[in-house]
Amino acid sequence: MTFTFGDLIDDADWVPMNLDQQSTPSYFWNDGGLLADAPVDFAKTFREEMFTTTKPIDMPRFNRNPLRVKPNFVVPRHHHNVDEMLFVFQGEYSIEYDEGDGRETVVVSAGDVFLSRAGTAYTMTAGPSGVTYIETWPRPVSELETVWHNEGWVAR
Repeated sequence: MTFTFGDLIDDADWVPMNLDQQSTPSYFWNDGGLLADAPVDFAKTFREEMFTTTKPIDMPRFNRNPLRVKPNFVVPRHHHNVDEMLFVFQGEYSIEYDEGDGRETVVVSAGDVFLSRAGTAYTMTAGPSGVTYIETWPRPVSELETVWHNEGWVAR
């Protein structure tokens, strides 16, 4: 058996997130259609704000995405077609999510877990020292769809 070790807290293993995602076929716009046709700019919104690790965990059945976010960055409001679980390792997220007819906010800190149910829209704001976390899904990433809402974007 092969073991893979990645230190998600070490600063050395992080690189800027790929910004060429506007045309991702599983990214949809809340008003209908693809994110590619929406009046927003993925690259300008996420530029220099989110990072991925250079030491990915190569396990196809472990559906995860480790990320690091700069302080106070707001990930635009969105929802997924499957449940998603976030594990926070360092820093914190303030997550505003739809609850009934209103919105609730929870702070998810290092050691905490947040579960969003499929179809629940939410916005994530990194804390004053940023946040390092892993997001996971019960189905393969290839089946994940993200529907983006209008809040939090830089317009084209």
